[in-house]
Amino acid sequence: MELNMILSQGGIILWLIMATGLLSMIIFVERYVHLHRARLNVEGFTLGAFTVLKRGNKEEAMAICSKSPGPIAYIVKTIIEHSDQSKEDLRVLAEEASQSEISRMERRLIVIMSIAQLTPLLGLLGTFLGIFKYLLVISPELPLVQSADYMTGLYYALITTIAGLMVALPSYAALNLLSLKIDRVVIDMERAASETISFFQKNGTQNNDND
Repeated sequence: MELNMILSQGGIILWLIMATGLLSMIIFVERYVHLHRARLNVEGFTLGAFTVLKRGNKEEAMAICSKSPGPIAYIVKTIIEHSDQSKEDLRVLAEEASQSEISRMERRLIVIMSIAQLTPLLGLLGTFLGIFKYLLVISPELPLVQSADYMTGLYYALITTIAGLMVALPSYAALNLLSLKIDRVVIDMERAASETISFFQKNGTQNNDND
């Protein structure tokens, strides 16, 4: 079957499914790149920041965090900025900052999830509408309609269901992949926050004197 014939038989629902599939792909690529840039070498980053802090240069350490992209640097910067507070307060600040960063990382994932859930239903709707339309066309010709005509009509009607599944399955896979990358970043954020708070607990007196 030719492509232009498939597109014409699929109707507006097929075009809608294709548009949502394109949107899902665009969001996936944008989020994937964003999450890739969000990851840092936690051990190397915190070691560099701690080395500067041991010299008593808190402003330089914060500047390093500001120049580094991603939520991990932001969490460390938040803790450094409020390092004079208690361990419990620092943990609360780190948790609040983490929740804010997680919300940013999860931005637009709801769109991919909605596309993955709705496109099979759109495809099914398109199939039912296609069958109904075909029955209306051939009903005046009954009982002279050949079995081949029925098969052709069913074939055209199933186009939207196939298209819906072809969009939904990759969308689910993309959503799971992005969720996995977010989980890894969150683990790094928690590790960086814990190490930074522990650093100030061990070196708090020294750094406060230098400040």
